[in-house]
Amino acid sequence: MILATTTPTTTPATARPGPSRGGRLGDPGLKVREQYRHTDVVEFIGPDPKQEQGTRRRVTSTLLSKGPQTAAALAEELGLTPAAVRRHLEALQSDGSVEQRDPRAVGARGRGRPAKVFALTERGRDGFAAGYDDLARSALRFLAETGGDDAVRAFAERRVAFIEENFEDVMAAHPESTPAEVLALVLSQEGYAASVRDVPAAASSATGEQLCQQHCPVSHVAHEFPQLCEAETAAIGRVLERHVLRLATIAHGDGVCTTCIPEPVAARGATRLTPRPSDERKQVTS
Repeated sequence: MILATTTPTTTPATARPGPSRGGRLGDPGLKVREQYRHTDVVEFIGPDPKQEQGTRRRVTSTLLSKGPQTAAALAEELGLTPAAVRRHLEALQSDGSVEQRDPRAVGARGRGRPAKVFALTERGRDGFAAGYDDLARSALRFLAETGGDDAVRAFAERRVAFIEENFEDVMAAHPESTPAEVLALVLSQEGYAASVRDVPAAASSATGEQLCQQHCPVSHVAHEFPQLCEAETAAIGRVLERHVLRLATIAHGDGVCTTCIPEPVAARGATRLTPRPSDERKQVTS
């Protein structure tokens, strides 16, 4: 914001007859009055801190819901200029909330160097944490000390029981969705910000889908207790009735929890009646 300021100046008014024709300001023979005029002084007022903080919150929320993004993609998503987005990203990098990474290779890479992507760090995810991580870690440590690994695994399985309990009801409510999309809905209802995408044909000889979880409510605890991730992966395999493969987890420093869901063996030679292009796959967040 640019603000032009004015300052009061004093100018002589009507002069009284006096002993001397030349007078000075302040002399008894002069009457002084104040007059405001433009002094050509320009003051620069910086951006509103509250507005800046709100925009950075939008940036981090987008990275949380959509995963690592390039600066150009963020600018388009948020309706900002690339220069503005980069300024906010630099500030977020300075406070440790965001980091720059090489993009994950998917399919055949074309010419040129791919643009860097920006992802939330563990500190950046802390701002969205809703649980009591320290309390949860202490409780699981006590459980491990008193009941051993079997007790921790039993707790982990109990925690992800919602996947199998809710799957059939959500599938009945969304008959148009694939099983993987139903699973994404189930997980998103519990705060995982899950989505599904097709596996690129050039990325693997196998066909199928990928389940992407942009947020994990227990990532900090799962870093110390991987049984939580293992129980979740097992539950996913059971509801989909096939072997699935965990490719990446937020708990181990990846930007997204990614699970490969291969197409059932019986369907690999079949042709889909209604093919669904990968760009039509929508993120499921509710």
